[in-house]
Amino acid sequence: MTATDQNEGASTLPRGLNVMLTLAAGFVLVAGLRAFADIVGPVFLAFVVVVAVSPIHGALTRRGVPAWLAGLTTFLSSFGVVAAIVAALVWSAAELTRLITGDTYADQLQNARGDIADLLEEVGVSGEELEGVLDSVDLGTVAGQVTSALSGVLGLLSAFSLLVITMLFVVMDSAKFERNLGRVAGVRPTVVQALRDFAGSTRSYFVVSSVFGLIVAILDVAALWALGIPLALVWGVLSFITNYIPNIGFVIGLIPPALLGFFEGGWSLALWVVIVYSVINFVIQSILQPKFVGDAVGLSTTLTFLSLIFWSWVIGPLGALLAVPLTLLAKALLIDIDPTTQWAAPLIALDDGAEPASDGSEPRPA
Repeated sequence: MTATDQNEGASTLPRGLNVMLTLAAGFVLVAGLRAFADIVGPVFLAFVVVVAVSPIHGALTRRGVPAWLAGLTTFLSSFGVVAAIVAALVWSAAELTRLITGDTYADQLQNARGDIADLLEEVGVSGEELEGVLDSVDLGTVAGQVTSALSGVLGLLSAFSLLVITMLFVVMDSAKFERNLGRVAGVRPTVVQALRDFAGSTRSYFVVSSVFGLIVAILDVAALWALGIPLALVWGVLSFITNYIPNIGFVIGLIPPALLGFFEGGWSLALWVVIVYSVINFVIQSILQPKFVGDAVGLSTTLTFLSLIFWSWVIGPLGALLAVPLTLLAKALLIDIDPTTQWAAPLIALDDGAEPASDGSEPRPA
């Protein structure tokens, strides 16, 4: 009897019923995650940040640094990452609000209202309807609409205290967890390997995203400076942060400089900003980065995009930032952890470098 026959015979339930029970359990799990999204999101973010900086702890302890000092350094590094993100988002939102709610662009907005009025009149909008629409447009309204995207991103870190406390406890337990993981490896090697692969892939994802985010930010700053857009450095920092949001992050980073381009030079300058950002995004984030990210984490481009939609729906805006790490964790727990399901790994990664196992064993190299 083959290993496949043994695995199939181990279940007394029909395969169709097993599939239905699995789907039902999945729906219950997703509903639970949505119900507790305000807790799940910050806790998982804290966990991911600690995983990303955990090599610091190992490097320090190997050099003879006391465990408590290594743990403190790791926690401060984790806290520094989160604090830098919050500070950058607050800085971007504050600078944008300061510019577009002041008197600097009052004349430009008035001219834009006139252009919109002429355009609407040409398409047959009546004067009364036009006045009602234009009266509702002022700098305060524009500021509120434009900064709403930034406010949504800033809301990802609204549970800051929960985030920090969770990071502290995770760092405190990380050393013992690593030692216990080594002890479990002798009993459940597949489980331990799946968890370690998740940690390694998560770190690789953040390294690749950081490198490409830095490249995009530098190019954006240079382009905005050449176009004469105010606060080019601010929008470069924002583009670096939004690069961690797959596929749609650049749109969030594009809104402020495009708006300022409109105020500075009208529709033509705003269009140039959109074109420059789109070209940079298409070449780097849509052609080059997905290839490197896919190789680093083992996820296809399509799955990465679908995970962004799914996790944003499940746990809200924070799901956009954590889409790839959450998908990696799901892959580790549902596929990598069980030899009988590892045949699906090449389908998820679209990797032609390995053949799926047909007998419940580990995938074989091609």
